[in-house]
Amino acid sequence: MNEFFNKVIVITGGNSGIGEAIAAKFNEHGAKIVIFDRADQKKLEAQCQKLQQAIFVQGDVRNISDIEKLYKATEKAFGKIDVLIAGAGIAGQRIIDEIDEDFFDNIVDTNFKGVYFTIQRAIPNLKKGSSVVLISSVARLAGFRNDSVYSSTKAAISTLARNFAADLIKREIRVNAISPGYTDTPMFDKVKMHSPQKIQEFERTIPVGRFAYPAEIAEAVLFLASIKSSYIVGADLVIDGGASAISPL
Repeated sequence: MNEFFNKVIVITGGNSGIGEAIAAKFNEHGAKIVIFDRADQKKLEAQCQKLQQAIFVQGDVRNISDIEKLYKATEKAFGKIDVLIAGAGIAGQRIIDEIDEDFFDNIVDTNFKGVYFTIQRAIPNLKKGSSVVLISSVARLAGFRNDSVYSSTKAAISTLARNFAADLIKREIRVNAISPGYTDTPMFDKVKMHSPQKIQEFERTIPVGRFAYPAEIAEAVLFLASIKSSYIVGADLVIDGGASAISPL
C-alpha cells in the first residue's frame, strides 16, 4: 500500500504555484488533503474538485484565529495530521529607503509570524511520526538588491526549521525545510509578459539553464515527508538547479 494512502496532509498556501503542485503530488498517492489559502472561495472549490479527497479552509496565516480554524476543520473532516507543509508566503521587493511599516509588517507577518504559529498551533494535532516541511528560499543565501525584508524572513524560516526540529524531535515529529530557487510559478507571470528578457537573464544564472518546474519542488517535499527521509532532521534542502553550488566562472 502506498505510504501516503489516506494520510492527512495539510498545505498552507496550497492554492497556487508550489503549494498547488504539492497538493497534486500527494493526491497522486491517495492522500487526504486540506488546502489553506486566502484565495477566493471559487478558486479553492475548483482546486478541491481536481483532488480525490480534499477540503479547503479559507483564511490568512497572519491571523492566528484563522490558523486555529484550520486545525479545527481538519480534525473534524479527517482527524490528526500526518504531514504539514508550511508554504504560505509572499514576495516583495522595494528600495530600502522606501520601505514603510505596512510593507514590512505585511511580509514579516505572512512569511515569519504566519509560519511560526502555523507550526506552533498544529502541535496538538500532529501525530507521532509526522513530518513538517517549511518552504524557505535561496534568497536566504545571498544579498539581493531591494530584497532585504523578504530575504530576511526566509532566513528566519530556515532557522525555524532547525529550532522546531530541536523542540519536536522528542515528540517524534520531524521538521525540515526546502529552499527553492527560481521556479515557474504565477509569481513570474507579469515578468514573462512585460520583461521576457529578464527571465532569460535569470536563466543564465542557473547551471541547469531553466527555472524549476513546480512538480520538481513537490517531489522534494514528498521525499522529506516520507519514511525514506526518516534520518533527515533539521535540514534545509536547496533546490536551485545548481545556482548556489556551481561557480559561473
